[in-house]
Amino acid sequence: MQKIVSKEDLKTRLQKLRQEGKTIVLTNGCFDILHVGHVRYLQKAKALGDVLVLALNSDASVRAIKGEKRPLVPEDERADIMAALECIDFVVIFPEPTPRELIEYLAPHVLVKGGDWREEAIAGADFVKRTGGRVAIIPLTEGRSTTNIVEKIRRVYG
Repeated sequence: MQKIVSKEDLKTRLQKLRQEGKTIVLTNGCFDILHVGHVRYLQKAKALGDVLVLALNSDASVRAIKGEKRPLVPEDERADIMAALECIDFVVIFPEPTPRELIEYLAPHVLVKGGDWREEAIAGADFVKRTGGRVAIIPLTEGRSTTNIVEKIRRVYG
């Protein structure tokens, strides 16, 4: 099964899975340098339902959020890496600054973000709750982040 899909193909696949009674979980992010915090977070997100969709920020979207020096890894490679994880069922790349439009298009049962987010600040949270879904916030793995990795590389090899 192809895991990296267009939003249109994904919507069709999710409709079929919904008809089978599956719970759709969606999370999003840049996932620029994969680390243990990401893996633990994604495994916990997957445990909240049957199907885990990862909405991956496009390169342009990452630049808009993180600055001109990011992403370090291009979107097609980030998508391949994320699709290789067993816990992820589908990867869809989105170009907008936030996944709100995609969330409203796909209408997941569960929307998941990391512990550095407050529910009221999560794009699409209001829509998911209004349509009968729920929002889950998963605690971060302390001290594990792409920014910390980049800083360590600068210190060690700077």
